[in-house]
Amino acid sequence: MTKLSVNINKIATLRNSRGGDNPDVVKAAIDVQRFGADGVTVHPRPDERHIRYQDVRDIKKIITTEFNIEGNSKEQKFVDLALEVRPNQVTLVPDELGQITSDHGWDTLKNKNYLKEIISVFKKAGIRVSIFVDPVIEMVEGAAETGTDRIELYTEGYAKEFAAGNKEKAVSAYAEAAKVASKLGLGINAGHDLDLKNLKYFYEQVPGLDEVSIGHALISDALYLGLENVVQLYKRQLLST
Repeated sequence: MTKLSVNINKIATLRNSRGGDNPDVVKAAIDVQRFGADGVTVHPRPDERHIRYQDVRDIKKIITTEFNIEGNSKEQKFVDLALEVRPNQVTLVPDELGQITSDHGWDTLKNKNYLKEIISVFKKAGIRVSIFVDPVIEMVEGAAETGTDRIELYTEGYAKEFAAGNKEKAVSAYAEAAKVASKLGLGINAGHDLDLKNLKYFYEQVPGLDEVSIGHALISDALYLGLENVVQLYKRQLLST
């Protein structure tokens, strides 16, 4: 079964725009799990413009499913936080300081030695590791040499091609990358710009998909359709027909 992890960063963005604790991100994490999500994802950044570091500590206390923390492991504060909180999974993303959103995967060849070293730090702490990669065979093969447990396929390219009406072209590189990852013993996650329009096709075409992490589209849909309903709608996209 492919799991749905709900990224609640955008709820924190709304809270921070006004100050205070409304909406309450801890309650949001409790609720998405109660509504059927298989996990909660957060992505704290150094400027804490959405999820704050204290949020991560508070949310960990109420997790009943799985907790996934994304971030840039070159920020020591992020590494320290992950080792303190010990989520089920840490997803390493090669963000730059001040970057609005993630926009590329790791170059696993150029960064192989660094990734080996940092991945071992998390794995020694009993934390499953996933690393963000583009759907490029060489990058997947490089990932397998780092010791990571999983890769997360960066799906913005898929979403753009799908929206342009090129479904087969959109998904082909991802399907091939997933096949190679499975052969190499890597788990497969995916995320970025997946939504109610494109998720089902991606799920049907990409083999061995363990987990999708979805935030922006899901929270946007919830403004119109309600959070409980939307979590269930996304879950239904991950069912075989």
